[in-house]
Amino acid sequence: MTTTPPRKSSTKPPRSRAREFAVQALYQHLVGRQDPESIDQFTRGLSGFHKADAVHYDALLHGCIRESGELDALIVPLLDRKLEEISPIERAVMWIGTYEFLHAPDVPWRVVLNECIELAKEFGGTDGHKYVNGVLNGLAPQLRSVEVEADRATGKARG
Repeated sequence: MTTTPPRKSSTKPPRSRAREFAVQALYQHLVGRQDPESIDQFTRGLSGFHKADAVHYDALLHGCIRESGELDALIVPLLDRKLEEISPIERAVMWIGTYEFLHAPDVPWRVVLNECIELAKEFGGTDGHKYVNGVLNGLAPQLRSVEVEADRATGKARG
């Protein structure tokens, strides 16, 4: 008797899935200039959305759009080019990272950074993740100073 091995299922945590859907929705906002409600409705209908943390997705989508000016103001000083020259995917990922630094203290800064690097690798251009890493790594000490300093003191963070 032969047995078939168990099927591998994607084991992405619900919050990681929420970030994936949020980056796609924010891309639609940045490129298509659609209103957040239409984007939200469309995104919730996508395959696999039921596996995402809908509350975190809501916070990211609506929070990033609502606070886009403030998020951009934090990001711009760390850019080496004009904001308009940044890919919409990378901008959306940087919004997510910056928003989580500010509003999701339950998510460690290194987790925010790693999740955003993975988003940029999955959805962005070839080396976009390196750019996202540089910008968010530059923001972390400013927005999560206590955490970053504690990690540096224990050798968990470079700097």
